[in-house]
Order: sequence, then C-alpha cells, then structure tokens
Amino acid sequence: MTPLTEVEGRRLALSNLDKVLHPVTGTTKGELLHYYATVGPAILPHLRDRPVSFLRYPDGPDGQLFFTKNPPPGTPSWVRTTPVPRSEDPRARQVVVEDLASLMWAANLVVEFHTPQWRASSPGVADRLVFDLDPGPPATVVECCRVALHLRERLAADGLDAFAKTSGSKGLHLLVPVVPTPSPLVSAYARTLAVEAEAALPRLVVHRMARALRPGKVFVDHSQNAAAKTTATPYTLRARPRPMVSAPVTWEEVEECSGAASDPESLVLLMDDIAPRLERYGDLLAPLFAPERAGGVP
Repeated sequence: MTPLTEVEGRRLALSNLDKVLHPVTGTTKGELLHYYATVGPAILPHLRDRPVSFLRYPDGPDGQLFFTKNPPPGTPSWVRTTPVPRSEDPRARQVVVEDLASLMWAANLVVEFHTPQWRASSPGVADRLVFDLDPGPPATVVECCRVALHLRERLAADGLDAFAKTSGSKGLHLLVPVVPTPSPLVSAYARTLAVEAEAALPRLVVHRMARALRPGKVFVDHSQNAAAKTTATPYTLRARPRPMVSAPVTWEEVEECSGAASDPESLVLLMDDIAPRLERYGDLLAPLFAPERAGGVP
C-alpha cells in the first residue's frame, strides 16, 4: 500500500519510498522527501508567489526526464495555481508552491523546481537579476568563480549586490535583488554586462550560446532574465547521479575556489550538506527579500 501522511492538515500519498533516485550514493526517494521536509523553511520563501516549472525525473537521472509548466495530472484542488499568460495559450496556469503541504506533494513527483525572476502577483516584472555561469570543458566551476568575482565587482559599481549559489551541476548562479523592473529592461542590462565581461576577459568569458565558442570558457548566460525563462530555485535537488543541490555559497568560498590549484569539488554541495550549512549560516540568500538591498537597474 502507498503510505499516507498528513502535512499541515493535508493528507498525502507518498509512493515508492525505497526507489533509488541518485545511483552513485544510493539515495532513495524517502531520503529525498525527508530532505525537502527539513529544508522547507529555507526553500519556501524562494518558491512563494512564483509560478513553478517542474523538471521531472521519477526514475532517476538515467530515466526519462521531462519539463512541464502545466499543473501535472492529478494536482489536488488545494494546490494553488496562477494564470500565466503565454502566446500559445493565454489561459495557461501554473502551480505555485506556497506551503509545506504543496512542497511535499510536488517533491513526491520527483522534480527539480524552476522559477522565473518575477512574482505571480506582478507577471513580467522582475525583482531579481540572474546570471548562469556555465563552464565549457575543460573549464570548471573554478573559472566560474573568477568570472563571478568580476561580475560582482561590476555590479557593485552600479550599486547592485550579488549573491552566489551553485547551479547544482557544473557552474554557478549569481542572483541580484533589483527594484521591480520590466523583464525586458533587466534582460538588456544583463546582456550588456555579459558583453562587457567578454571584452574584459576574452580568454575566459563568452556571452553567446554557440557551443563552438565555449570550450575552455565560461558562458555568461544572461537569457534567463527573459520573462518566459526560469532558473533552478535555491535549494532544489538536481537530476544528477549524486544528490547535488543548487545551494548558496559565501563569497569567501567563491574566492577560495578561484585559485589555479583549487578543487572544483569544493563547491559541490550534496543533500546532506544543506542542513548543517543552514544551521551555520542561515539562508545566505535572505537579502534577496530585503527591499533595502534591491538596487535600480541602470
């Protein structure tokens, strides 16, 4: 029988708890659900009032992966959805994960959580800017750290604070709180900074997506600032052989990982690392929610 549990007054059926989802570590679905229950207070503020897209991997990273923006079949009536107008479907809706019960319901589907840079209450008006720093082999997260430090300084020159998190894969994400600004304006500014970074660091940075340009360089992906795009939500697990998490890191950690002899594994954060880090640091991305930390986009 499928176990039933109650979360905040909602009855949930949790299935296949012994299924191994991350084969290298033998991490099971039950352990994944325990992770989300534990980090709920940290991840929920980053999910609330943002339409969620799901990358589902119900059989682990080697099984079928599929991306969905629509509410999955069988979505309970008590899970909030919000209208998200799209050119192909002006009546489209997406899930909003706003409490522990809806978080655990979604986690039981085995998903990565992806969210846009705007809130459901203000569609297409960004309250954060994002850079996805993606290394082209043989570059690694070490090179991403060097680029992140450059971008942090450049953003600071415009009065903007940057915060770093691992992508949960090979690279880094930079998140910048901004005064609510239409997404096209944020996108244009982010592209300008990516082009500037390539000019300043031509042997290290590329701002275009073409794979032929990327070996040994860091692709500064500015495109995720477009209103239709999403980024891995802080604290989400990723569909990887190990239970890697897209989790915040300190700037001291970024600096330590930027040296020529640095070990890329030093910025790999796994599921079991997160609770101790929250105990030590709290949510390093909490300033994203402080209005006084938001800067104006030039």
